[in-house]
Amino acid sequence: MKLLRAIALDPSDTFVFDAAAEPGEWAVSGAFRFCDQDPATLSGKARAAFRSGFLGVQSWGWSTLVQIVPATESDCRAVIELLAGQLIDRFGAPDPATARTAAEEEVAFVRSLCTHPISSLIAVHRSVSDGEVRESFRRLQLRQGQGHGKAFSFMEAEDDVEPDSNVRLADMSQEEPQHR
Repeated sequence: MKLLRAIALDPSDTFVFDAAAEPGEWAVSGAFRFCDQDPATLSGKARAAFRSGFLGVQSWGWSTLVQIVPATESDCRAVIELLAGQLIDRFGAPDPATARTAAEEEVAFVRSLCTHPISSLIAVHRSVSDGEVRESFRRLQLRQGQGHGKAFSFMEAEDDVEPDSNVRLADMSQEEPQHR
């Protein structure tokens, strides 16, 4: 089994988002955080979180990138329970059963994103089209022989629609996403 963990290649998330996820914490898409907001009215750091943030399950902060990591059934259950608790405490879920169901769905979605090899980095781009939130995900490739040491060691991205596309991190917020 594979899940997602927040990763910080530099301190930029602490400037980009109101709250940055802690490196290494479990992460989910987090698009649900915007269900009661009109994305067209978001600005600044809230807009950045909507457009390109993964939600750290424990900190409730945002991460621009996540890493695919191996996980056990116990890890998966722990993420579900932690997220369910957060949905009650921070998001006002009406009861534990509803929160757990929502957390299970969110974690199942995360698992569906983990089709790439362990250690792959994933970026998200969200937009609104015809009143619906659309998410597209890209896998960032390392240059030959590079480790996850520097943000600028990444040069290619692969997504499910256009596997040979190139992306620059600085241009990601200006690209039109491929809808799934």
